[in-house]
Amino acid sequence: MGLSMARNLHKAGLLAAVWNRSADKAVALAAETGCTVAADLAALAASCDAIVVCVSADADVLGVVDALLPQARRGLIVIDCSTVSAVTAREAASRLAERGAAFLDCPVSGGVEGARDGTLAIMCGGSAEAFERARPVLAAMGRTVTLMGPNGYGQATKATNQILCAGVIQAVAEAMAFAKAEGLPLDKVIETLGKGAGSSWYFVNRAPFMARGSFPAGFRVRLHDKDLGICHDMAAARGVALPVVETTRSQYRQLVASGHGDEDISTLFRLKDALFARGGGG
Repeated sequence: MGLSMARNLHKAGLLAAVWNRSADKAVALAAETGCTVAADLAALAASCDAIVVCVSADADVLGVVDALLPQARRGLIVIDCSTVSAVTAREAASRLAERGAAFLDCPVSGGVEGARDGTLAIMCGGSAEAFERARPVLAAMGRTVTLMGPNGYGQATKATNQILCAGVIQAVAEAMAFAKAEGLPLDKVIETLGKGAGSSWYFVNRAPFMARGSFPAGFRVRLHDKDLGICHDMAAARGVALPVVETTRSQYRQLVASGHGDEDISTLFRLKDALFARGGGG
């Protein structure tokens, strides 16, 4: 997703320099767009007014922030589009604030398609002043850009989204396994129900994966499981266990153990389909 987001920043005339832990990726993007490859993150901070970060885990976000700090200064905005905990977002903001720099937690939703098309939903946490200064950058990557509140609120909103995704993909996978067991023409099911009351983005965009039995990496099982772990921890801090979160994480562990952890989460269909096979239907 980060590559597509960077390309959209380039289209908007906003991509000045890039850096990646895999140097060959940065070199390839620079060759494509004509931007500069920064020697390291400190050099990136020294040459840019706004830096967009997109990494996989909490420790990665804090590692990037720490590497930026030597050249962080008043006026710099770090826009983090990763999905991490609200606690991590607040810690990153605190570290940058000591240098006068601003931090926005801006996780995104909309899948690889939204990243490619610049139509992501971006939920932001931070100061209103930093948000307004960052708006042109955010608008280059997303269609719906909302300031949810102070630092951490963007990530709390993304956690809410990840619970929704878990519930919806559970329902879509179960429904498609049922339709298959009933011998229905799955292409017609998708075409018709995609326009009905039970439709959703996941049904329209991922039920075709289930019909084909092919699950190319979009939103990987491993990453959603990581995100649901954040949801689990946030709920547990309030003394609550969320059934949708816990059930989905248990099923994801089965999929990872079976070698499907890097497939799209629509691969959950495999487990639902297997229920009917065990039941003797078909």
